[in-house]
Amino acid sequence: QVQLVESGGGSVQAGGSLRLSCAASGYTYGVNHMGWFRQAPGKEREGVAAIYTGGDTTYYADSVKGRFTISQDSAKNTVYLQMNSLKPEDTAMYYCAAAHILYIGLPAHDILRPNQFEYWGQGILVTVSS
Repeated sequence: QVQLVESGGGSVQAGGSLRLSCAASGYTYGVNHMGWFRQAPGKEREGVAAIYTGGDTTYYADSVKGRFTISQDSAKNTVYLQMNSLKPEDTAMYYCAAAHILYIGLPAHDILRPNQFEYWGQGILVTVSS
């Protein structure tokens, strides 16, 4: 089993920044992708960003490209999501997720599907006010 714990959420005004962290523990040997997803009230969960943990290949949803950056610290088994130029529509619960995905380098829209990921954190709230 893999345990994921998110931190760093909170409230910020539009245009501001937040950095989310996700610490992974447990049997992480088979994990090769980590991702961030979000779910706003009344909406489906959507992929935001992901990273191939065996290298530095990254994947982003079009809605966050140029504003969000995913990175990793392999020594700490931690993945980060730096969120800049935040907008009210970024308000959501953000979830960290982990997976073993057989193919590397798939298109972002294939990687960023929730059903690609087996392990999930509890989620953390990000609120962006206008």
